[in-house]
Amino acid sequence: MIHDQADSLRRQLKMMKTPKHAKTISFVSGKGGVGKSNIAVNFSLSLCKLGKKVLLIDLDIGMGNVEILLGLQAKKTIVEMLQVNLPITDIMESGPMNLSFIAGGSGLSNIFSMSGEKMDYFLQQYESIVHKFDYIIFDLGAGASQASIDFVLASDECIVITTSEPTSITDAYSMIKHLVASGKNIPIQMVLNRAESIKSGLRTVNRFQTVIERFLGIELKLLGILPEDKTVPSAVMKQAPFVLTNEKAPVAKAMKQLVNNYSQKELEIESVHPTSFVERLKNLLKNR
Repeated sequence: MIHDQADSLRRQLKMMKTPKHAKTISFVSGKGGVGKSNIAVNFSLSLCKLGKKVLLIDLDIGMGNVEILLGLQAKKTIVEMLQVNLPITDIMESGPMNLSFIAGGSGLSNIFSMSGEKMDYFLQQYESIVHKFDYIIFDLGAGASQASIDFVLASDECIVITTSEPTSITDAYSMIKHLVASGKNIPIQMVLNRAESIKSGLRTVNRFQTVIERFLGIELKLLGILPEDKTVPSAVMKQAPFVLTNEKAPVAKAMKQLVNNYSQKELEIESVHPTSFVERLKNLLKNR
């Protein structure tokens, strides 16, 4: 009994000493057109439905469409923040379900090629709000550059979006290969989008997992399978996330199950990374 009380006290003291840091999740894809941003938006909203505080950051500069998928128009963007040194709170917008989001904007060819001074400012601003959220989700552009890979590697987790199309699978493999080649031990999960059926989707996933394990030597975990559903293009046309427009649609039910499973099985940040996202990214950039 005394031993249990001592352990409990130590845990409470540790929590008091360690400031809360949002869990960072990078959504990536090997190619465009697989529904990555749409999944990131609906995943974020589904977390909000569970009572989580979520910030979604669109890092697909010039090509980002998070605000469009939400049916909103951002007053300020991350590009403007970096151009005139705005506080990050000035560019944070409020979406449905109390989702906070930051739009990407345009005017920078690549946020990841910004100067050291601008990157330092971005990280300083990021660090000022990280304690306010349970999750910070990065929606990164399709494909892999070394600088964008650094953002992924500094995250707590990476979620790779693909479809069953051979080109999509091939590009997803290339993305995962880049991450594995870094030597960093980041948890990677996959979401198979637009599956014709759960059965056919599982066949695709099993083949892909076998290839990843054989040639890259890692276990690729399946986060979930989302079905082909006419609800999705209809919701995009209406600029309204499908988890809000039709909760009974097959894709909305699948997303709800996916997020519930994620929430129940998620890894503790401390067990994966003892340092923060900002510290990890600074170390990666310093070693380039």
